[in-house]
Amino acid sequence: MIAIITIMTMVKPVQATSSDLRINHLDFQVQINVDGSMKVTEKWNIKINDTNTLYKTFQTDKSKYTEITNVEVTDLTEGFNKPLRPTNQWSYHLPQGNYYGGLNQDNQFEIAWGVGLENRTATKVYEIAYLVKDAVAKYNDYAELYWQFVGKDFEIDAKNITGTITLPNHVASKDDIKVWGHTEDLNGEIYATDTNKIEFHLEPFRAGRYVEIRTLFPSQMIENTKRGGNTERLETVIQEETTWANQANNRRKMKETTKQILAITINIGAIILTIFCIKSILKTRKKIKTSKKLKPTFEIQYFREMPREEATPAEALKVLKQQLNGVNHSIWLGNIVSATLLNLSIKKIIDFEVQDKIITIQILKQNSEELEKQKDEKAIFEFLKKAIKNGDGKITMKQLEKYIRKSQTEVLKLGTQIDTFAEQSLYEKELGDKEGNKQKNELTVYIILLAIMIPIMIGIFVMLATFSMMAFGIIPLGIAMIIQLIMYCIQSSKTNVLTKQGIDEQAKWKGLKKYMEDFSMLDKREVPEIVIWEKFLVYATVFGIADKVLKQLKIVYPNLEEQFGRNHYGTMYLMLNTNFSSSFSNAISTSMSTAYSSATGGGGGFSGGGRRSDGGRRWWRRKIKSVFQT
Repeated sequence: MIAIITIMTMVKPVQATSSDLRINHLDFQVQINVDGSMKVTEKWNIKINDTNTLYKTFQTDKSKYTEITNVEVTDLTEGFNKPLRPTNQWSYHLPQGNYYGGLNQDNQFEIAWGVGLENRTATKVYEIAYLVKDAVAKYNDYAELYWQFVGKDFEIDAKNITGTITLPNHVASKDDIKVWGHTEDLNGEIYATDTNKIEFHLEPFRAGRYVEIRTLFPSQMIENTKRGGNTERLETVIQEETTWANQANNRRKMKETTKQILAITINIGAIILTIFCIKSILKTRKKIKTSKKLKPTFEIQYFREMPREEATPAEALKVLKQQLNGVNHSIWLGNIVSATLLNLSIKKIIDFEVQDKIITIQILKQNSEELEKQKDEKAIFEFLKKAIKNGDGKITMKQLEKYIRKSQTEVLKLGTQIDTFAEQSLYEKELGDKEGNKQKNELTVYIILLAIMIPIMIGIFVMLATFSMMAFGIIPLGIAMIIQLIMYCIQSSKTNVLTKQGIDEQAKWKGLKKYMEDFSMLDKREVPEIVIWEKFLVYATVFGIADKVLKQLKIVYPNLEEQFGRNHYGTMYLMLNTNFSSSFSNAISTSMSTAYSSATGGGGGFSGGGRRSDGGRRWWRRKIKSVFQT
């Protein structure tokens, strides 16, 4: 497992931006004019979310161009040609349907347009047209256009970018047109496709990169321009582009070599791990063959007696679930606490008082020797005493709920104590198998790790295949891991966490639970004396079936509530005359779960929060810059 994780850290993930904007297709149509100006028409097919205004800026630099004019913005969504309205006043936000083309507050030339999607998502198509004067430089031998159509400050991913540059006139041969394209990812193509046309294309485009086009064509095509010089240009450009082309080729070779080395490393590592997996599978298979799942001495459908008189609710739940650790959280912790409080009431250590539907718990004995042997019950009793702050030894259910919610550390401590004490008690009574439980826990960890690693292996395989890299070692590793996962699950199912004595007791608890769920349908002669139901209800509470049992008791004993006064069978009276099983127990469970989740970071309800953070704020205005150089 460690080796797999090590290999994964060597794989550089494909960068993905999380943005409210994504361009499906960006197209540039460029017409170069005889006066050295350049008419640019950009067509944007873009997905927009929660955005008010889009804009694009150009650095004002007379050495690169002299002026940008004739700005127009048109909405072409769904095939409609809807020109936007120009405005002469720069504004941070523009109303939907308006656009601005001019200097902004930073003295940059800006084209901005209102999209009106502050609280909506839509895919829009816009056409942005503008004229760049003196974009072309004229020299003695060639005229040059050197323009970065998309700059590094471009903040949006694009699926693909295309462009067509049309020259003022045709040349005698396409060889008279020199073209180069620059992009950081080296994933574009550019060609002179006709004697007056240049086309370029790249996909995908990642935010933070650039798209730069350079072309030389005969200087006689340009009659006048304010940029250029009385020099020869071709030789200088050829030298620069040759140097950059060699650097790009070296980068491509290095990139390809790195990919091959990475692929070989991953596959070798995968093969080595496959060998280890096969050895582990064979070893696990042998253990499965020699393992024998314990079965109870007698098959019991219904059990009408107490399986073990001194069993605490936590111990009973652990034996029933055949889970010696890990039942100390969420709803089970609440059930254990609620059932234990009922048991403490039966033992006359605490008492419940009911007045005006308010349940109050009162401590009758500050110390009890009886609890020295039931350490998990003692831990709950000590927790209850901490919750009681007044001197009369009383606390209402609402006060206890409030204490639980505020005492996250104490709740965690209580859960750990219950788990530890009940588990240790089962070992001492020779009901739990310590070695079997240890092995079960280890297998659970392995199963979880494999369940996580298998999708990761699939992801690595897809990544390698996407980049046309070798992936022959990942397939057998994935198959071996799936087989190993199945083998671990089988081994775990055959691992005994209870001894033979514990399995026999589990059968009795299962029988008792089944009996409590079905007893109203059985012969009434088989129903035990009503006095024993006070104890049964303790375990019905911890098993989560108390409501069902109470409904059946009222069916079997129609006058049950009238038969008991306040001083007879206090627990029975409490559960029959209040909604303890649904209200108190559920409230304790919810309080425990909330406190437990908050303390462990396991989730739950959102809090009101404290410090405000704008780190994920969605700005209405999206900035798109075009950087250029000549």
